[in-house]
Amino acid sequence: MLPLDPQADPGRRAWVACPRCADAHGCEPCEQRRTCSTHWRYLLTNTGSMLHLQCPGCTHVWVHESGFGATRSAWDRATDARPGL
Repeated sequence: MLPLDPQADPGRRAWVACPRCADAHGCEPCEQRRTCSTHWRYLLTNTGSMLHLQCPGCTHVWVHESGFGATRSAWDRATDARPGL
């Protein structure tokens, strides 16, 4: 298990399902895509609509494309996923 990132700040939160622990499964507010006082993630950084998150429960770190705001183009997303293009 990784330690919490030094940038982890409870004041910067996001409500996105953790792809590793699925701790929000069965939570009514989370299943209705509402904010929940229990199942939030640390928002470490963001670049436009790309969020860098960490789960406070299992400490998993991942990147999530929110599709909100300054969204990157489909071409940028495809070339980031395929290095060398």
